[in-house]
Amino acid sequence: MTANPYLQGNFAPVDGEISCDDLEVTGALPPELNGQLLRIGPNPVNPDPANYHWFLGNGMVHGLQLREGRAQWYRSRFVRDDDVAGALGGGPVPGPTGSLQLGAGVANTNIICHAGQRLAVVEAGNLPVALDAELETIGRTDFGGTLPGGFSAHPHLDPDTGELHTAVYSPLWNHVQHLVIGRDGSVTRAVDVPTPGQSMVHDCMITASYFIIFDLPVTLDLDAATAGEPFPYRWNPGYGARVGLLPKTGEAGDVTWHEVSPCYVFHPMNGYENADGHVVLDVVRHPKMFATDRHGPNEGATALERWVIDPARTAVSETRLDDRGQEFPRIDESLTGKPHRFGYCVSLEDGFTLGGLVKHDLQEGRRENYDEGPGRNFMEAVFVADASDPAEDAGWLLSYLYDAAGDTGEVVVLRADDFSAGPVARVHLPRRVPFGFHGNWVPDEAAPG
Repeated sequence: MTANPYLQGNFAPVDGEISCDDLEVTGALPPELNGQLLRIGPNPVNPDPANYHWFLGNGMVHGLQLREGRAQWYRSRFVRDDDVAGALGGGPVPGPTGSLQLGAGVANTNIICHAGQRLAVVEAGNLPVALDAELETIGRTDFGGTLPGGFSAHPHLDPDTGELHTAVYSPLWNHVQHLVIGRDGSVTRAVDVPTPGQSMVHDCMITASYFIIFDLPVTLDLDAATAGEPFPYRWNPGYGARVGLLPKTGEAGDVTWHEVSPCYVFHPMNGYENADGHVVLDVVRHPKMFATDRHGPNEGATALERWVIDPARTAVSETRLDDRGQEFPRIDESLTGKPHRFGYCVSLEDGFTLGGLVKHDLQEGRRENYDEGPGRNFMEAVFVADASDPAEDAGWLLSYLYDAAGDTGEVVVLRADDFSAGPVARVHLPRRVPFGFHGNWVPDEAAPG
């Protein structure tokens, strides 16, 4: 049989957990960067190549601690789930078992920090897993019993209120849930929005007035589920594609739905309301998803698009901003839900091959590229603002990188406002970091350890 591509090359898992102190640095790390660059992705402990789907591998967190111009340590740790506990020992995973838990309770897609707690999270309803400052698993959490079901991979922080907003879905539900988690880490709002089918809702977005729901044509395939396929979501073009605007304090009946041409969106770059009261969404559009590749997200060229929604009209204005392949969009997240000028992506080549980094100036319609050539694969870049400069792009971009020639890993630090000049520093990691999904910067003051 053909080898599973998501178990080959830098998609393949690494062998076990490691720790390394006082890493080698080329260049000079900005002394302002005091915190942890955290990243998470799948690192399956016992994969079956015939059925393995990239989205389902056991979670592994990678962390780089920077402090006072030094790369103090790197650590990789499994996020404990039932399978990891069985393989590595150590007893069952502490904490509650959620009513929507799938399989072993994997958490592998994003790692965030909220209310002083590091949380490994995943979509489709599994509970978050709390981690300590050294990335060891504390246990599953339901936010002190306030979580009514499960959680998601992409909560978004409202910079004005400090609340997290997210969209929760589950193959056990016929609705999408708007969930709000307060500054203290407890749930303050849960509103169930019915949908005509059980669609896969990977991400969401907020604006000043709205919570934004993506109801797109990747849906639960009951035949695949009945047959025991581990990832039973399929492209379903007859389902239609639409975006829902739910007032942030509204109920399910207040949602307005707005139709887009069939596609799939894993990640919006940002959303905001313009002077006309229209909602502007910058998104990475996939032409379809899980139509032919049943192991991962490889269904043709992506593009960056702008969707403009008049809340009073059903149709959406769709404009192509950049037709070159890219994914994993990020911004200065202090502008989440607000107008933004700059955005940062990873280029995609030949399907889902990661390339260099991309900076978009959406006001001027310009794109800059930073690329180190074939086999130098950047992962999602995280923006860290420079507190001494109020300009939107004043800060640093931090990205894990895989070097295929040496089968090694690095963390690269660039100035976002001097993007094409190249890195100000490289941290040389003790081994490669597999291609995964998402991560964030956690400043020391946000979660003391």
